[in-house]
Amino acid sequence: MPKSASRTGTSFLPPQEQLEYLRKGAVDIIRGEELLGKLQRAFKEKAPLTVKVGFDPSAPDLHLGHTVVIRKMKHFQDMGHRVVFVIGDFTGMIGDPTGQSKTRPVLTKEQVKKNAETYKKQVFKILHPKKTVIEFNSRWLGKLGAAGFIQLASKYTVARILERDDFAKRYKGGMPIGLHEFLYPLAQAYDSVALKADVEMGGTDQTFNLLVGREVMREYGLEPQVVLTMPLLEGLDGVEKMSKSLGNYVGINEPPREIYGKVMSLSDALMWRYWELLTDATLSEIAAMRQRVEAGELHPKQAKSDLARLIVADYHGEKAAREAASEFEKIFARRETPEEVREVRLPSADQRIWVPKLLVTLGMAKSNGEARRLIEQGGVSLDGERLSDPSHEIPAAPSSSCLIKVGKRHFVRVRFD
Repeated sequence: MPKSASRTGTSFLPPQEQLEYLRKGAVDIIRGEELLGKLQRAFKEKAPLTVKVGFDPSAPDLHLGHTVVIRKMKHFQDMGHRVVFVIGDFTGMIGDPTGQSKTRPVLTKEQVKKNAETYKKQVFKILHPKKTVIEFNSRWLGKLGAAGFIQLASKYTVARILERDDFAKRYKGGMPIGLHEFLYPLAQAYDSVALKADVEMGGTDQTFNLLVGREVMREYGLEPQVVLTMPLLEGLDGVEKMSKSLGNYVGINEPPREIYGKVMSLSDALMWRYWELLTDATLSEIAAMRQRVEAGELHPKQAKSDLARLIVADYHGEKAAREAASEFEKIFARRETPEEVREVRLPSADQRIWVPKLLVTLGMAKSNGEARRLIEQGGVSLDGERLSDPSHEIPAAPSSSCLIKVGKRHFVRVRFD
């Protein structure tokens, strides 16, 4: 955040400077002049803005892609504004149709409640706990009743709903659309009405829902919220958006060494995207660092290491970040064995053990076929020697042991009893 900023209120930083800082990493602000006007009013009246972000509790394990919007929430907090973290326990039972080619399964109340509690534990690794308002949208949506939902539905037309890309594609393709799915953007919009939101944020894939909020607020006689959209973070592959299903993600609850190693695997080009979206470094600071790298004054590996340490520290603390950096240097620069290696004890046997089968047993490969491919590709080492023969076998005599390494970071010490 800007060095002149404090965390005690909105009077410390002029509105134009706040706007410039809040633009960092944003894709769009609808409308920028409206946000400036709201910031000016908040500055004059010393009354913080209400900034709302909704989260669907269907996937409670957060990865760095999720944190892009959460970090922007923190930036608003740093500027002294009131941030409301809305857990969609009511809308979660409908299911967000964004990007869906078919109707999503409806979550039970029990599933939503369990996932929501997991969310709350994770977001405070980024947000200020005492400055964050946690709301469950069932508090107001649950009270609407049938008559209230009919009145809400009257505020928007079917034609406008069908302008939404995913609905339009499904409609043209003859794919079913549940009537309850039409209610999702309206229910999300009513969250903004209930909270009298000044700003709502979300990823670019949420733009339609956020704009519906502006229109519905007008229908209820309220000043429309400003919409601020954030980009969808590319995963480690640098191509697809970060996703657990694609395996290109960095989970914030992963061990520090795993997070550090994954960040260090980024391409030099993608590193700057992560610097911008996942740290509090200003754009001018990032630009200066990039110029030093391009001029040969700073090695890109050092810039990446600094990034990895910052990210690990955010979720596990400074001590864990230093230890992860030291361990990475030990393994990859000096090619030593890590100090802490998972140990697995297996029963001894007279017969030798086929290595692919052993990898599956240890959970280091999903199948014998995958294990064979890993060996053929040179991704498996046994006691420091790289294997190339997928038919290799090792003895399983009592008291014998071996150190198996798969990939760059996964070590297991096997001991036979």
